[in-house]
Amino acid sequence: MRQYVIDAFTDHVFAGNPAAVCVMEKWLPENTMMKITLENNLSETAFAVKAGEKYYLRWFTPGGEIDLCGHATLATACAIMTFVEKDRTEVTFTTLSGDLTVAKKGQLYEMNFPAYELKPVPVTEEMAAAMGGAMPEKAFMGRDLLCVFGSEEIVRKMTVDQEKVRGLEGLLLHVTAPGKDVDCVSRSFAPKCNVAEDPVCGSGHCHIVPYWAEKLGKDSLVAYQASPRGGTLYCTREGDRIRMSGKAAVYSVAGICIE
Repeated sequence: MRQYVIDAFTDHVFAGNPAAVCVMEKWLPENTMMKITLENNLSETAFAVKAGEKYYLRWFTPGGEIDLCGHATLATACAIMTFVEKDRTEVTFTTLSGDLTVAKKGQLYEMNFPAYELKPVPVTEEMAAAMGGAMPEKAFMGRDLLCVFGSEEIVRKMTVDQEKVRGLEGLLLHVTAPGKDVDCVSRSFAPKCNVAEDPVCGSGHCHIVPYWAEKLGKDSLVAYQASPRGGTLYCTREGDRIRMSGKAAVYSVAGICIE
């Protein structure tokens, strides 16, 4: 079976967020997909099966299946448009989060994702302890916990306690601050998914973009994920949706042997 590893939200390899992509004729047993995911040991492995003009798409982390993943969706679209159906410039995926469409526009892959509704939650000492003593100015809950800081340096230099992050509410923890050269910077931590730090988190920006769009009074943002690998996202809020664009770099094309 063919598998592609693609670095999303970057224009060169060894940066952005790597995702493994398997485009299949039919579904494998779920335990087999989970074994492939664990063997890859990336933050996400995506599995896609064509159905008419659309593709069914599922995402697995080393901790199990997840309901929304931006970088692996971008990577899957890149794999399909680059290797599987080279004439396509748009593909729609049927997922646990509904239909998601990705369109290729020049070097960018533009995704249309749902925005999470953010509810303010109290800032607690437990949050600060999980983030190396850094006390957020504000905190919000969607699917994930979003913590807002006033300084980009705090976000960039933060060292988290993985077990204490695991004890916080929300599936992932996102930390964000205003950026010096971009609209906002962020980092994403996902120990509940057995991922210490997600290098560039698309679904995280479905939390981050609504906050900064409201805060800055502008709908179009350039966001930078300040992980060690780093990645840039071009985002626009449109009501309860987020248009999120990024580049992609193909790292590997391989055959995997599972029989």
